[in-house]
Amino acid sequence: MSNFAELTYDGKTYQLPVVEGSEGEKAIDISKLRSTSGLITIDKGFKNTGATESAITFLDGEKGILRHRGYSIEELADKSSFIEVSYLLIYGELPTQEELSAFKNDITQHTLVHEDVKAILEGFPSKAHPMGVLSSLVSSLTAFYPKSLDPNRSVEEVNGTIIRLLAKLPTLAAWAFKNRMRQPLVYPNNNLDYCSNFLRMMFGLPTEEYNINPVVANALDKLLILHADHEQNCSASTVRIVGSSHASLYASVSAGIAALWGPLHGGANQAVIEMLEAIKADGGDVSKYVAKAKDKSDPFRLMGFGHRVYKNFDPRARIIKQAADDVLEALGVDDPVLEIARELESVALKDQYFIDRGLYPNVDFYSGIIYRALGIPTDMFTVMFALGRLPGWIAQWKEMRENGDPIGRPRQVYTGHNERPYVSINER
Repeated sequence: MSNFAELTYDGKTYQLPVVEGSEGEKAIDISKLRSTSGLITIDKGFKNTGATESAITFLDGEKGILRHRGYSIEELADKSSFIEVSYLLIYGELPTQEELSAFKNDITQHTLVHEDVKAILEGFPSKAHPMGVLSSLVSSLTAFYPKSLDPNRSVEEVNGTIIRLLAKLPTLAAWAFKNRMRQPLVYPNNNLDYCSNFLRMMFGLPTEEYNINPVVANALDKLLILHADHEQNCSASTVRIVGSSHASLYASVSAGIAALWGPLHGGANQAVIEMLEAIKADGGDVSKYVAKAKDKSDPFRLMGFGHRVYKNFDPRARIIKQAADDVLEALGVDDPVLEIARELESVALKDQYFIDRGLYPNVDFYSGIIYRALGIPTDMFTVMFALGRLPGWIAQWKEMRENGDPIGRPRQVYTGHNERPYVSINER
């Protein structure tokens, strides 16, 4: 078998190397195509373009496989913790007990944010979307830690930036929620674990003790694991391309948060709840909306079913379904919207129409259910997504910088006017 592909154009043939990844994925290397032939490629949305080589995450949508650094998502969700998975993604290997303890301790020591951040937060109106608030606050960290702008700083200094961001994002995310609710800010408690601390900062009040529900904390930990990284998606690619200019980690992740904010990326679990609320407002007849979903002439689409990448099933959904059931049982939630969700889930898992088309409940469906059960407003759902995706963004940024990837600079095919003379304003 040849290790190159041939492209014939205008009577000339060009040989393009074929590279192969560790899981057998093959790609045509076109890095010298323009210099040798004058041609570029067009791939709108980069659906067929590999922007980089990465050792972080392997995803096979046809087979429903998701692995981080070689470890299956099923095993990580069952046996690991979010902090341990974060270490794995960022540093490449599962930590020893000593490394994990040191990692946890480092994060714990940096959960506080500068008091001046509160002044920035107070400048936002209460109706400001929490994702806009979060993106702004993360970007502002560059001002508080200007050394993060130095692309030539030491490994220890880079690691310090990583630790600070991991430690402070839950604080900033919880404070974005408090701003939305116009409630007093709650400072971190370093005696609590990562997820418990976040829940306390989210839902705690100065007037009373907040009791951590271990079922809820465990479900949140699993949710964060399941969202930790997902290969070269829109936000991860954004973090990489911003970071390729040698922008700070804070600025790069801030850009990733902005990319995630878009409804076509991170807003899927919010769309699930909005769909369920619309069904409830229309009388709660699930069978009516199942029929609408099957009707090709009807614009209605079920949100939270199927997946762009996973063609048969989302391996993450199987894991989080149990967590969703545990949370609903532990909290004893009586919510007609969530009852509609259960009815839709039952139909999708049994109806041959949905089975044949791979329209199974995905991770966004179940995460939306969990967040609603916890009392988290829908416009905070994407913030929760960002909290989970943070270690993946950091890992992507770190890998890109360590590999010396060049600055991102896509080409284009120009389709505008040819050269034309300037016409003075009184002659137009």
